[in-house]
Amino acid sequence: MAEEVLLPSSGRLTSHLTGSLLAVAFLSSFGSSMLYGYNLAVVNSPAVYIKDFYNRTVLSRNGTGLSGETLTIMYSLTVSVFAIGGLVGSLIVGMLVTRFGRKGTVVNTTVLVFIAGSLMGFSRICGSPEMVIIGRFITGIHSGISLSAVPMYLGEIAPKNLRGFLGLVPSIFIGTGVFIAQVLGLHELLGKEEHWPVFLSVVVVPTFIQLMLLPWFPESPRYLLIEKHNVHATITALKWYRTRCNIQVEIEEMQEEQRSLSSVETLSVWKLLLDDSVRWQVLSVMVINVGMQLSGIDAIWFYTNNIFENAGIPGPEIQYTTAGTGIIEIFAGLVGCFTIEKLGRRPLMIGGFTMMGICSAGITLALILQAHLSFMRYISVCCVVGIIAGFCIGPAGVPFLITAELFKQSHRPAAYIVGGSLNWISNFTVGFVFPFLQMSAGSFCYMVFAVICLSVAVYVYIVIPETKNKTFMEISRMFSKKEAVLETQGLIHVDQLKLKKISGYGGLNHASLEFDSSSSVP
Repeated sequence: MAEEVLLPSSGRLTSHLTGSLLAVAFLSSFGSSMLYGYNLAVVNSPAVYIKDFYNRTVLSRNGTGLSGETLTIMYSLTVSVFAIGGLVGSLIVGMLVTRFGRKGTVVNTTVLVFIAGSLMGFSRICGSPEMVIIGRFITGIHSGISLSAVPMYLGEIAPKNLRGFLGLVPSIFIGTGVFIAQVLGLHELLGKEEHWPVFLSVVVVPTFIQLMLLPWFPESPRYLLIEKHNVHATITALKWYRTRCNIQVEIEEMQEEQRSLSSVETLSVWKLLLDDSVRWQVLSVMVINVGMQLSGIDAIWFYTNNIFENAGIPGPEIQYTTAGTGIIEIFAGLVGCFTIEKLGRRPLMIGGFTMMGICSAGITLALILQAHLSFMRYISVCCVVGIIAGFCIGPAGVPFLITAELFKQSHRPAAYIVGGSLNWISNFTVGFVFPFLQMSAGSFCYMVFAVICLSVAVYVYIVIPETKNKTFMEISRMFSKKEAVLETQGLIHVDQLKLKKISGYGGLNHASLEFDSSSSVP
């Protein structure tokens, strides 16, 4: 049985992982985050069968089939409408988590998966390509909501020393979803023509399991206390998630945040963007979420088969090799999950983006030289593996975790809307622009991704402080101190400064405080 230890000298609470925390992390990720990864990859294997279905359906309706260009547009819409739905979901998640709660949003939105699964599963029987496209759109809405709601929920129920570990569990399940789609798409399983509707609609199975079990667990204690003012429910939830513990320290920390927000309502996106006191947090969320998608990971996933083919891997074996990259995703995600509380958030993001940048440049070099040096084909394969591993170690999950950690309760829903919407817009942009970028820049197109990855790594190194094992109030003070430094003295060495103590997001107290350089940016 897990327990917590109160350290008398510091008043800090050290918590161990409980069965309840682990169960909630797995259930919420299994029925939500995993579906995002699954739906990213599920349309690749049955592409030929889906196009044939579209063509035969239009032929039976109109007497003439589709032209190659029209068929390509319809299939491209089927793929890209998922990102459009994701954008819609990310724009409404703030309203949902405020009204229904974090867990309530995850549970209530499962209805979207059942609707989408039914549409896609019965689309061939009904002879309706529209049902496939609408189903993909609805699954996108669900994924857009889940990518924000699940990390928010886990970040709020986790004790501060486990927030990183639990925050990266969804990214492991995203990789698991991609891997499952790759495996089920093999010809020996659901990769046959008659099985593609089942292949698309199998998402209802994990969601049904989640719906049966997750409602038995409590809502986020922070949501119950700070937004619902329900002290009794908060204590009950904390006892559930902490088992044997002294929960007084956590309640006092939440009440401190509640007092600082007593005159502040939940902010809208517009008010968040106009709030100068959180401009560095907002900018940081924008940079890491845009960088996550513009890193080129989606382009790498899309063109993995071509790169493996150029490396001389036999055609029939490429599908198995591609599925093997899914194992790398899961393994790299596990490495990040089990090291984040020891190494911190910054090393995983800096290391991950740097590794991706170097490997992207490596792919460019390998593609240029492989005509002259045959072994360069294998270097390109190693670079693909390096990009996927670098992404899954940190950039795949840490941005969602950081979004929760950089903001207090009143700002958090709007911050997730900003980060999530930019994430999906960038996702769609890469998918739309990359083919044209590749045609115009050739092998040098990957240098664009290399520059973006290395630039984000530099930004994280300079601007974002380490948030490991810190409360939300401590993190907000770190940024408040940074804001005061930049406004009053510029970028002078922080050890030479004495600043006034700042509470919340910029309210000044009259106590004097020696500035702690360890809590600032390097």
